[in-house]
Amino acid sequence: MSQNGSVIGLYTVDRRSAPMIEVSYLKALAGLGIEGDRYLLGTGTYSKTPQPGRQVTLIQSETLEWLGDTLDITVQPEQSRRNVLTKGIEINELVGTEFLVGSVRLRAHRITQPCAYLEKLLDKPGLYEALWDKGGISCEILCDGIINIGDVVSKTNND
Repeated sequence: MSQNGSVIGLYTVDRRSAPMIEVSYLKALAGLGIEGDRYLLGTGTYSKTPQPGRQVTLIQSETLEWLGDTLDITVQPEQSRRNVLTKGIEINELVGTEFLVGSVRLRAHRITQPCAYLEKLLDKPGLYEALWDKGGISCEILCDGIINIGDVVSKTNND
């Protein structure tokens, strides 16, 4: 994978357990989250324990392809419960760094481990274990902006 990747899908939902909706852009609000998303609205599963690293989440499309190709577990991008679907960049390597998604600066706080709830919700036995350390990353939004499909995901020179 290269130093840069791209955004190939964007998703949001206004409350926990509801199906995520594919959108053409996300409005990122520094220190708050994604406009209209469950964690900014306080209606997400983990809303009672807010953390800066829960403002926006990313997952690699390659991970979802690997699940299907290797383990015969099909997970559609919106089913991953992540906001941004990337291609072409190893996002786990971004943990602890600042990076750009288009013009929006993010800080990756941690790898987002899967929860058993997702496996049960999707009725996909083995998904929890398969996604361990591959479930995406949780990030803080450092500046306001719009994230669009096609935006470049790039490391910055600050880290």
